[in-house]
Amino acid sequence: MRARLVIKIGLSLLALLGLLVVIAFWLAFFSPRPPLTTNAATLAGDGSKIDYCRLPKLDGSGKRAAEIPKGNTPGCAYTHFPLPILADCTEPLSPQADDIRGLWRGVKGKHIGHVERIEQCADRTVVTTSGIIHDYGPNSTAGLNTDDTEGMVVFTLGDKAYCPRSSSSMMWQDKKLNFHVFG
Repeated sequence: MRARLVIKIGLSLLALLGLLVVIAFWLAFFSPRPPLTTNAATLAGDGSKIDYCRLPKLDGSGKRAAEIPKGNTPGCAYTHFPLPILADCTEPLSPQADDIRGLWRGVKGKHIGHVERIEQCADRTVVTTSGIIHDYGPNSTAGLNTDDTEGMVVFTLGDKAYCPRSSSSMMWQDKKLNFHVFG
C-alpha cells in the first residue's frame, strides 16, 4: 500500500514538473513579445561611429526619460550596432545611481572582447550588447521591466525564428546596478 502511494505521489510530481516545463517553454518562445517601439531611425543608424568619451550633459535641458519610447530588440537580434536610445535625454541621474555611461569592453576572464554600451538618464538604464537592447525604467510606451529577448535563435518553424524571451529589472542599490530576473 505504502509503495503504491509513493509511486502515485511521484508520478503526480513528475506530471506537475512536466506541465511547468511546458508552460515555461511556451512563455519563453511562444508568448507574444511587446510591440517594437524603438525609433526606426535609431535602429537604422550606426552607433559604432559615435565618440563615447563625449557623453551628453545631464542638465535637464532636453527630454525626460519617461518621454522616450522603450527601446527593445528588433526580432531576435539587431544586425548592426544601433544609435543610442536615450540620445536626446538630459534628465539628471537619480541619487542612488552611479554614472556608468559609455562603451565598456571586457579585458579579462571569459568576457574578453565583449562590448556593451550603457546609457543612463534619470531612473532609466539601457544596455545594448551582442545583438540585444535591454531598456529598464520609466518610458513613454511600456512597463518598467526589460521584457525583451536573449538575442539568439534557438529554433525555426517554417520561416519564423524563435528566440527566448527575457524579462528583468535593473535596480540601483548603494550605487551598484543589480539585475533581477523576471523583475
